[in-house]
Amino acid sequence: MTVAVAPNPLFGPNSFKLGIFSENADGGLALTTVPERWRAEWDDIVHISRLADRAGIEFILPIARWKGFGGETDARGRSFETLTHGAALAALTERIAIFSTVHAPLVHPVFAAKALATIDHVSHGRAGLNIVCGWNQPEFEMFGTAQADDRYAQGYEWYQVLVRILAGEAFDFSGKYFNLKGVIGAPSSVQQPRPVTMSAAFSPPGRDFAAKTSDFLFTTFAEIDSGAAHIADIRERGRKVGRDLGVFTTTHVVCRPTQGEAEAYYQRYAVDLADHVAVDRHMALKKEFAHSHDPHVFDQYRQRFAGGVGTYPLVGTPRHIVDEMTKMQAIGFAGTTLSFVNFRDELPYFIDQVLPLMVEAGLRQPVP
Repeated sequence: MTVAVAPNPLFGPNSFKLGIFSENADGGLALTTVPERWRAEWDDIVHISRLADRAGIEFILPIARWKGFGGETDARGRSFETLTHGAALAALTERIAIFSTVHAPLVHPVFAAKALATIDHVSHGRAGLNIVCGWNQPEFEMFGTAQADDRYAQGYEWYQVLVRILAGEAFDFSGKYFNLKGVIGAPSSVQQPRPVTMSAAFSPPGRDFAAKTSDFLFTTFAEIDSGAAHIADIRERGRKVGRDLGVFTTTHVVCRPTQGEAEAYYQRYAVDLADHVAVDRHMALKKEFAHSHDPHVFDQYRQRFAGGVGTYPLVGTPRHIVDEMTKMQAIGFAGTTLSFVNFRDELPYFIDQVLPLMVEAGLRQPVP
């Protein structure tokens, strides 16, 4: 029997799409010591994934971490591997896209293709791939390997091998980083020529890599208006290689009935009870290896790194948060990811209070 496959939700009708980000790791994106911080227990992950699925949220995006950032909590020292996580959630959800975040230098493309095709079949075409070319040097040392002299050239060879397998080809491959004989893999992916692909990039080489490999690119910004320049740059890089890239951003959310309540909680978890050692460690590694933010962000927005590793804060009432997302959509963002201090405690309120206002604002359609 042939199963009907709907388009991946990332290509769905909502003008501003939403994703749940980093629920597979303890703390989510927050580097905080508050007792209610997210613990990434499996049953809680399943619960909030199904909740997001029923609410019509478009995708789940896990973070790929192999090692924590130390401090009092060893932030993100506990996390679930993303391909296995994706296969499990694919079987437990019905319509939400399930991404896997994969380090190209650490996971062989022949294995990654087989795993991704498995998720695509389990989900009937809802798999997605977030390609990471690496930046966290201590994690590379943990694997006993060094970062490539040109990580994006290595990543592009990895991508070329992967997509040919997913398309059902049999081939040899000879490159600088991979020399492979008799490559083949079945089944090919349900989505053709490959599952939907995204990449997070800020530097010019990273954006050029994303332009060649990805349907969507994630980027950060200091203030919403400054995002317009990033979108223009990304789209121009896509046009140069004949591709139309969608651009997402990423946020951390504190949504409360009043602005004062939201700002007080943000102060509590991201300033007063921040895991300051972990924040310092994370910022130092990002500065040295990732180049993923405007340089002044590190100095001016320390609270954002404790609150959500430098992502943009959506802090306030449901109406304020929708107004902020409306501004993002107006300058060209296709959507954003969402992270919370505690997904199970906070996602239901976001769904009940924010999503209806997004429908009113024309950002989303009602969920059937």
